[in-house]
Amino acid sequence: MSKDLKIVELTGLADQIGDRLILRLDEESSKSLPSRGQVAVQLLNSTEMVVVEPDGRRGHWIPGEVLDLHPGQEVSLSAAIAESWPEVNVPQDLAGALADADDLHETWLGLTPMARWEWARWVKSTQNPVTRERRVQVSISKLRDGKRRPCCFDLSSCTDPEVAKSGKLIQ
Repeated sequence: MSKDLKIVELTGLADQIGDRLILRLDEESSKSLPSRGQVAVQLLNSTEMVVVEPDGRRGHWIPGEVLDLHPGQEVSLSAAIAESWPEVNVPQDLAGALADADDLHETWLGLTPMARWEWARWVKSTQNPVTRERRVQVSISKLRDGKRRPCCFDLSSCTDPEVAKSGKLIQ
């Protein structure tokens, strides 16, 4: 880890939304991050790299799967803004379409990890199966047309549809 990394102190409250446990960051923690969208951080007390998610309200949250959380727990942790992005887990439908599109193998690998996160997030950001299928098809078409990002996708209000509605984290 470089000595010039920006270290941020993140505090928040563990919250249960449906089946998911998340850490909602407080306003000060969100303001300390360099983007209103997703931010990759390296947790200093572990080897875990985490992508901090936008909440659609100019704030952020961290998926509970990467932390040992209990609902209502107050959490403070130190993190360094990551120098690089972790590789995204490509959703199965998008991964299948990319595997079928042999001509896009090098194109996909030529994207930055952050750009791959944006494509995956755009596909996953709807629960409507028809919209999702269309987004997979449009992704392949746009990649073939040389697009490196899914266009005017608003990164600050696109969050996981399992914990959000209309781009905003459920209160």
